[in-house]
Amino acid sequence: MLKFNEPATETVTSERSSTITPLEMRQTTFASGWRGYAPEAVRTFLVDASESYERALRENERLRQDIERLQALLRQYQDLEDGLKNTLVHAQKVADDVRASAALEADRVVKEAEGRAELMMMAAQNRVEDAQREIDGLKLRRREAEANVESIIASLHATLEFIRDQQRDSRVVPLRPAI
Repeated sequence: MLKFNEPATETVTSERSSTITPLEMRQTTFASGWRGYAPEAVRTFLVDASESYERALRENERLRQDIERLQALLRQYQDLEDGLKNTLVHAQKVADDVRASAALEADRVVKEAEGRAELMMMAAQNRVEDAQREIDGLKLRRREAEANVESIIASLHATLEFIRDQQRDSRVVPLRPAI
């Protein structure tokens, strides 16, 4: 314990510049004077103690305000983080929806194209079949025409042979007119 009346220990003076700790406040004793403690030493100690306590209160208030400011910033950043998370979740959902919509649209377009291709193939097949029927009809008419031409040729050939035969027979027996 510090005693102000002992010369080997520290005495409290007005020149004191260090902060008084709670331990010093508990352990400090004052030299007693003719009518009790030395009033100047008590006053000096109380001034130092009050200044130290005031600094502690100001520092405490500053730290409390810093804590409030930092907590507000933290809340702000947490709100921002929540907003970003929500935005990312929403963006992912939109991307998934767009992907799904694009897949459905692609399937629809493919099915539609396949349906049109099938219709075009059927129409082309029908045209091929129509053309084949027309070709078959033309071949039949050609055979009929060839058969008719051959028949006419055979008939003309028979007629020509008949006429030649008639002319040969008329040379053999000349016909004489009756006078």
